[in-house]
Amino acid sequence: MPESFGALLRECRAAAGFSLGELARRVNYSKSYISKIENDLKPPNPMLARICDSVLDAGGALVEAAHEARARSQAANTLDRRQMLTGAGAVLGIALAGGPRPVLDEHVVTGLRASFEQLRTLGMQTSPAVVLEPLATHTHTVHALARENPEPIRSRLMLLAARMAEYTGWLSQEAGQEHDALSWTRHASELARAAGDREIASYAFVREAGLALYRQDPIATIDLARQAQRLGRAGSRTFGLAARREAQGHALAGDRDAFERAMDRAAGPLYASTVDTGDYPVLGSTAPDPLALARGWSLADLGQAGEAATLLGDELARIPLTNRRTRARFGVRRSLAHALDGEIDESCRTLAGTIDDVAQVDSATVRTDLRELARCLSRWRGKHAVREIYPELNRVLHRH
Repeated sequence: MPESFGALLRECRAAAGFSLGELARRVNYSKSYISKIENDLKPPNPMLARICDSVLDAGGALVEAAHEARARSQAANTLDRRQMLTGAGAVLGIALAGGPRPVLDEHVVTGLRASFEQLRTLGMQTSPAVVLEPLATHTHTVHALARENPEPIRSRLMLLAARMAEYTGWLSQEAGQEHDALSWTRHASELARAAGDREIASYAFVREAGLALYRQDPIATIDLARQAQRLGRAGSRTFGLAARREAQGHALAGDRDAFERAMDRAAGPLYASTVDTGDYPVLGSTAPDPLALARGWSLADLGQAGEAATLLGDELARIPLTNRRTRARFGVRRSLAHALDGEIDESCRTLAGTIDDVAQVDSATVRTDLRELARCLSRWRGKHAVREIYPELNRVLHRH
């Protein structure tokens, strides 16, 4: 086994019968840059590793080697990510003004939940800036009402407030406010425990693992997702979503075998689970097949960009047009997969069909992939399709 990424790249290139110049032409990097990578004069970047892996049909070996090289270079400065789990979550509830109120009945609880569902529907279609403030206010109100009411209304409202706090954390992440996302997620756990329910408490680890995934931190992603599975309190759906998140962490680390094992562990619970929305609205993705979407997402990280683009295209056709946030997320990921596979025209064509959704939902997490896509396409600025889409791509990226 070669000792460095550069040595492995040179070995894969030779095995494919490519000269240095031919590889440089196919991946659209300069010959001198590829030479510096092969001679370990420059560190590999993840995008180059994915493209070379696809062109040389390396089966993910180059992707994994690039991750290992990056991990070695950062080892001296790496902190124990598990420290992020310590400390108490902030208590975000506030008291309602105006003196005592009458005890609520089931009709009022149903109305409060319907108000949340309306805000969540709006959150699928527009910027978090539109939804976050009324959502936070509504969550505080429901929490305060829960404290003032006797059982069983108290527990019903506390569970609803927990679910609303969890969703507020998710939208805070979408707004690029990671600190607020963590605070709301941990607050959701506290509310759920106070109501005697452990489901959201377990799911909070899945959410924190999602934050780590978008930080490109596979170690924390895997660790947090495994904690959710070990708690022993999660229902089958939450367990499956945790194993799915773990699989994405393994893919980010370039470990195909561990990815497949985690996906297999997720499949049984997720496909067998029935969603019980009696206590609070469904947790996690509402997409028709979250496992297939996760596989499509992760195959790009594993160097199988063409397969990723095909699978994501099939799954996007099943997502309702009204769910613009999910369509934007996986639509950009599909366009990125096409670009990594060298299908630049197809990348631009699919992005043109997605860019309006991206602009409308204004997602910080979607922009993570959009920035990588912009870097990839920038190397093909001579192509007509790239020149056509690039102004709109820049406009969406630089709104902030």
